[in-house]
Amino acid sequence: MREAKPGDPGDVVATAGPRPEEASAAMILVHGRGGTAEAMLGLWAALDLPGLAALAPQAAGNAWYPASFLAPIEQNEPALTAALAVLDRLIEGLGATGVPAARVIVLGFSQGACLGLEFVGRNPRRYGGVAGLSGGLIGPPGTPRDYPGSFAGTPVFLGCSDRDPHIPRERVAETAAVFGRMGAAVEERIYPGLGHTVNEDELERVREMASALLAPRPGGAPRPGDSPRPGDSPRPGGLSPPRARR
Repeated sequence: MREAKPGDPGDVVATAGPRPEEASAAMILVHGRGGTAEAMLGLWAALDLPGLAALAPQAAGNAWYPASFLAPIEQNEPALTAALAVLDRLIEGLGATGVPAARVIVLGFSQGACLGLEFVGRNPRRYGGVAGLSGGLIGPPGTPRDYPGSFAGTPVFLGCSDRDPHIPRERVAETAAVFGRMGAAVEERIYPGLGHTVNEDELERVREMASALLAPRPGGAPRPGDSPRPGDSPRPGGLSPPRARR
């Protein structure tokens, strides 16, 4: 594991796998309340995709914002804006190393899923993929979701229990509907009796998403986000991050 030097508050990033400049694709893994970046690297290891660069930011105090993700947004400021900026800097930094957003998967669990989903909602573009594991868009019921822009076919996976004590099923469905309207290819899976954790089926969905970015294309055709070349016209219970509240 490598660890980046702190820059702005919250910019401590645990990493694994190849360096981004040597990788075919990258995954940003965002931990939940009370979680750690290291635990999220355990989830990356469970995917068993060594060609995928992993970056897991660490929140100060192990939380990205103080109140519930369902609270009025102002109750989570200024921490929420600062946390969103951490993800923005990671995306921009990856782009500077030659890994565009179209080759980056944004994955989060619990509070980290909420943060990641809110980030991509506010910053739509073609991503390599988005995975929200036990999370949903941030804000109280009735929050306007008129985000401008398009996901341009970005694959989005949303997985959650039907009885998660922290994530209302209705918020997962709302998130799926909003992203679908914005041009994402959304897959929503609700797991009966799962609880607030990550299961093997969710890991497999993420593995498939990431594998699509890593697999060579027939005839050498470029993957989404590849720069043009001359001549060319991201186990039940045991592998989950620590249980956390949003």
